[in-house]
Amino acid sequence: MTMGIVSLNVGKPVTVDYQGKDLSTGIYKQPVEGSLFLSSLNFEGDGQADLIHHGGLDKAVCAYPSEHYPYWERSLGKPMPYAAFGENLTLRGLLEDEVCIGDVYQVGEAVLQVSQPRYPCFKLSQKHGVKDMPARVLNTGYSGFYFRVLEEGNVSADSPVTRLDSHASGIAVLEVLRMMKDGRKDEQGLKRMLEIDELASSLKSQFGTWLATLRSHQD
Repeated sequence: MTMGIVSLNVGKPVTVDYQGKDLSTGIYKQPVEGSLFLSSLNFEGDGQADLIHHGGLDKAVCAYPSEHYPYWERSLGKPMPYAAFGENLTLRGLLEDEVCIGDVYQVGEAVLQVSQPRYPCFKLSQKHGVKDMPARVLNTGYSGFYFRVLEEGNVSADSPVTRLDSHASGIAVLEVLRMMKDGRKDEQGLKRMLEIDELASSLKSQFGTWLATLRSHQD
């Protein structure tokens, strides 16, 4: 399948109700027309509310495969417009079991590198009114993933997407997602994750902590 952008989406944080309390979130993005400048941190017109868990150099661009949308529409029984998962780029032809950490893509004028899976959080539950939405995303593996920006530039919804480099490790986004979900006691898997230089630094730190804890329990 030809790789490409299906929808380019941005949005600033908004305040919504979640379980009777105000919640600031950047998940409510909207498709946009025209060209946007992509800096090392984000697209112009975009923003995140929780800068501890979202945004930053390793999470500059959130991507989600368009191929998953029909499944979610059937599963949830409602229309799911693009940007429903808070992604900046709704993409075709880039799936979590095929895209690898460290892969490099030309997207319009920008050059992007896959840095880590997108780990689902409760804000998906808030947006879609489904309590176990994060668990559903994890169980399907339909998580999406993040890019870091290697070269800044303008991107539009009709910009071509080209793979420039496939990382030698061949560790797919889905494999890393499974480690994030179930890898606390997988010593060999954690060691393998830590060998990927291009993996997001915060995630490598988390895996390193898990490995240290695991080894301390073995002593």
